[in-house]
Amino acid sequence: MSKPRVLMLSSSRAGNEDYLESAIPHIGKFLDGVTEVIFVPFAGVTLSWDYYTEKVQQALPQLTITGIHQTPDPTEAIRKTQAILVGGGNTFNLLNELQIRGLDIEIQQAIDDGCGYIGWSAGSNICGLSIKTTNDMPIVEPKSFNALNFVPFQLNPHYTDYQPEGFNGETRDQRIAEFGVLNPSTPVVGIREGSALLLANNQLSLLGEHDAVIFLGNSKTKVRDTQTLTALLS
Repeated sequence: MSKPRVLMLSSSRAGNEDYLESAIPHIGKFLDGVTEVIFVPFAGVTLSWDYYTEKVQQALPQLTITGIHQTPDPTEAIRKTQAILVGGGNTFNLLNELQIRGLDIEIQQAIDDGCGYIGWSAGSNICGLSIKTTNDMPIVEPKSFNALNFVPFQLNPHYTDYQPEGFNGETRDQRIAEFGVLNPSTPVVGIREGSALLLANNQLSLLGEHDAVIFLGNSKTKVRDTQTLTALLS
């Protein structure tokens, strides 16, 4: 079994930059010579999967990108590709589409066999234990909330601790705290926009200029240290 290689981007954009702009250097280094990839657009709900695939192709012209829905045999396509890209959107729809096709299991096996995985937003959310810490509305009900389990903790992409003046709803920290009360031994890692987690060689690294935030029970810790992040893998 190969060591999993997974790039978990918080978002497709940071601030007002172009689509995938800050991610391009990380994606290029991660793929390192891979030129043909499979893209999973299932998180897209308000845009067609063909359009979504073309959008990613335009952002990454150095790659030849094929939408998984465009392949005659998605299972075979996953088994043959060297890398899988999974885009953002609605996490519930993404996981539901993967599960009803049995592709969640195929992707898990492919990554175990050495295929690279790059996700952003919803595509990163499904890399953890479950999708219980997604920011999305449950617009569909998947068979299970269980995710791909590349890392043994929860993820919260687009993490922010900003609270607008006059806002009276629950903050992101409060929502994650609710998870912590009911799941006190399960860490949640919040990754800010423009940041990413890289799993490679049994190490977990933080990419980008911002800190990550680790929630565990009722504690909250800001961290950039690779050693601390890697400890979450055990």
